[in-house]
Amino acid sequence: MILFEKMGIVPEILEAISHMGFKKPMPVQEQVIPLLLDRSTDIIALAQTGTGKTAAFGIPVVQLTDPLNKNPQTVILAPTRELCLQITNDLISYARFLKGIRILAVYGGSSIETQIRELKKGVHIIVATPGRLIDLMERRAAKLSHVSTVVLDEADEMLNMGFLDSINTILAGIPDTRQTLLFSATMPPSIASIASRYMKDPAEVVIGTKNSGADQISHT
Repeated sequence: MILFEKMGIVPEILEAISHMGFKKPMPVQEQVIPLLLDRSTDIIALAQTGTGKTAAFGIPVVQLTDPLNKNPQTVILAPTRELCLQITNDLISYARFLKGIRILAVYGGSSIETQIRELKKGVHIIVATPGRLIDLMERRAAKLSHVSTVVLDEADEMLNMGFLDSINTILAGIPDTRQTLLFSATMPPSIASIASRYMKDPAEVVIGTKNSGADQISHT
């Protein structure tokens, strides 16, 4: 097992995750964190909820953020408001000892005007439901031309909820040079289609079996 300290994670984030109770990497973190920090490949990760996947993408996303660049650098798409808020809170915790990193959750059912005001102040990481992000793109409030990392979390759930067209629109509006990470519990043909269309020779990480629950329920 590779320890967090041996993964190239900066001391500020190591301190933050220690405060959060992280002791040793879970399998998805051990495999995904080094790949993301290296920026060398797109990644498809088949992993259930509860396998520690939020930290697997969240720690590298926070570490790779340039606080001096006020443009959005990462977009994380999730199917529900609740998951957006959970991811956002976790990322804020990872960034606890880093200065100047702004993370914003945007989702339907909340004031879009407030979200637009926050975006105008400068946001580095956007955590969004697809429908609300489309609304913000159409209003030219979410400008994604500087985004270098995209995470699709619970991609199968987003497709089950009818977000395929929205995901296609969002990905088409982000530079092709991005690194793309797709998390899904299963790999239906619709997910394979997204991968073949938008990802470049992705590495595949499989944690457990595609339809089983998490073997370990621990930190996310």
